[in-house]
Amino acid sequence: MIIFGSLTKYAHFIPVKVSFSVEDYAKLYIKEIKGLGTKVKLSTAFHPQTDGQAERTIQTLEDMLKACVIDFQGSWDDHLSLIEVTYNNSYHSSIGMAPFEALYDRRCRSLIGSFEVGEIALIGP
Repeated sequence: MIIFGSLTKYAHFIPVKVSFSVEDYAKLYIKEIKGLGTKVKLSTAFHPQTDGQAERTIQTLEDMLKACVIDFQGSWDDHLSLIEVTYNNSYHSSIGMAPFEALYDRRCRSLIGSFEVGEIALIGP
């Protein structure tokens, strides 16, 4: 499940159980989002005519997941939090900054100092 902010382009990726029905997902989403006082606009995957921004985010997520699974091996859900941080700290030309910066009005401190993803260690600034 992807929760996506249209203004800031900030996205939150949530792994969910396959056994949920579409109705269960809709109820969960509406309960959580409406509880925050947010206007709800639903769209479905693989129907670009419904919401181009959400569809583009889904395509980007798929590409990033494929790259991580190929590079680091393992299951896709093992890499979802790393991908979310990467996505939200990547420059988006439509808003002229990263989604994190648009949402919090500051750049993100580097979360990647030195930690391991499976057998591969990532070293950052």
